[in-house]
Amino acid sequence: MHLTPTSGATIAGLLAAGAPAGWAAGRVATAYAAKPRPALTWPAITLTSLLFAWAGLVGPPRWLLGVSIGLAWILVCLALIDVVSMRLPDLFTLPLVIAGLALASLLPGAPILDHVVGAVAGYTILSLIAWAYQKWRGVDGIGLGDAKLFGGAGAWLGWIPLPSVLLVACAAALGWVAIVGIFRGRGFLQSRLAFGPPLCLSIWIVWLHGPLKL
Repeated sequence: MHLTPTSGATIAGLLAAGAPAGWAAGRVATAYAAKPRPALTWPAITLTSLLFAWAGLVGPPRWLLGVSIGLAWILVCLALIDVVSMRLPDLFTLPLVIAGLALASLLPGAPILDHVVGAVAGYTILSLIAWAYQKWRGVDGIGLGDAKLFGGAGAWLGWIPLPSVLLVACAAALGWVAIVGIFRGRGFLQSRLAFGPPLCLSIWIVWLHGPLKL
């Protein structure tokens, strides 16, 4: 990604744009909530504004900045929906896959086949992990929504960065469990955990900064 300097005015504009976009993301997530009217407005606005500004600071070309803003909004919606409902709806995951493949056909140096393979591999890998976990423990662990989201990661990034996406997501999930466990005790570990938010964060990091350098 060819980076360009970002002005302070652009960053301020992105922060301001995050307010209505975040409000909309909060409303979308609330519609999926298992419990009525969760307090999502300010977390959604804060998270969306931070991701918008983050994209601006990285400084992709202007048209690709717009694409990144759209990706950020979808990822925020998916993360919040998963938190409040423990599901990742097809209404967001499938368009994410389609948009990633469409973008790959336009980007120079991004062979469409790599992204098609990435989408298939991402979905297949997490689906197999979910199947193996269900057979081993007798309960559902990773859902097919997570598999579709990982397929979306492959569609946007190609197959090569997928190990980085999964590694960063697992690290973020373990960090979150450790932090919350300190404040809420061991009982927290017995509850179901949404894997969508760390996976969304991982997709965002690898999209902007590339895969891990090992």
